[in-house]
Amino acid sequence: MKNEQEMMSLIKSFASDDERIRAVYMNGSRTNPNVPKDMFQDYDIVFVATEVQSFIKDQSWINFFGDLIMMQEPDKNDHGSNLNLDSIRSYGFLMLFTDGNRIDLHIQTEEVMLEEYGEDKLTLPILDKDELLPTIPRPTDVDYHVQEPTENEFNRLTNDFWWCLQNVAKGIWRDELPYAKRMFEYTTRAPLDQMVAWWIGIQQDFQVSVGKLGKYFKDYLPESYWEMYQETYSDANYSNMWDSIFVTCELFRTLSQDVAEHFNFTYPIEDDQNMTKYLKDVRDLSPEAQEIY
Repeated sequence: MKNEQEMMSLIKSFASDDERIRAVYMNGSRTNPNVPKDMFQDYDIVFVATEVQSFIKDQSWINFFGDLIMMQEPDKNDHGSNLNLDSIRSYGFLMLFTDGNRIDLHIQTEEVMLEEYGEDKLTLPILDKDELLPTIPRPTDVDYHVQEPTENEFNRLTNDFWWCLQNVAKGIWRDELPYAKRMFEYTTRAPLDQMVAWWIGIQQDFQVSVGKLGKYFKDYLPESYWEMYQETYSDANYSNMWDSIFVTCELFRTLSQDVAEHFNFTYPIEDDQNMTKYLKDVRDLSPEAQEIY
């Protein structure tokens, strides 16, 4: 497997020799000094080119980087036969090679580059043949840091969490496994994860990122909380699902109260108590029950 130095040399060599390409820059995790490097990190590369169409029409240039396991063309997938090559100013190739490296390559015109360059603060110039790239600060992940919640955001999140749990409960009682699991992940885990992020933000003075989909939660949560978080994942057994639901409630309750105290918000303890009782009542219902109470 080519290492980062070899891959960057390969990318710069290709761009240097191709007259269509006038500049190269990179963004993503490989430009972030706070992210541990590993072999699964993508190379998020942008070629600024005189035109885009020729790269799409003849894709033999991809062979320069190695043999493909698979490639995705998001723009082609989105537009299908309606893709108008004549009007394309930007196009993406997501490429996974047999040596394990992945390049997420976007090719764009200078016009598009001037509209977008530097919007992502994790942007690093790699090559600039004509001094096209504007001057920007060094890469920083500040835009990805956890942001402080407003009181309205806190209130909406806690309300959503407790309200939507009724849907998970009835899905389990009805033996509607896909519905129950999806409702839990979309309407219960989502607010839980946001509350986890806010809690971590408080501990770290809102100077950190928890990563995409909370992938760095383990790095910032105390061991006891991380153990609880792991228990919020269950299998398809309904008894285990109920256990995970109540662990989720306990963790959400604990973190929410800390966040509320920190910002002088009001935690909806009555909603918590009422819904917790309701969940326990639904859990204890027989499959033949005709009424809840």
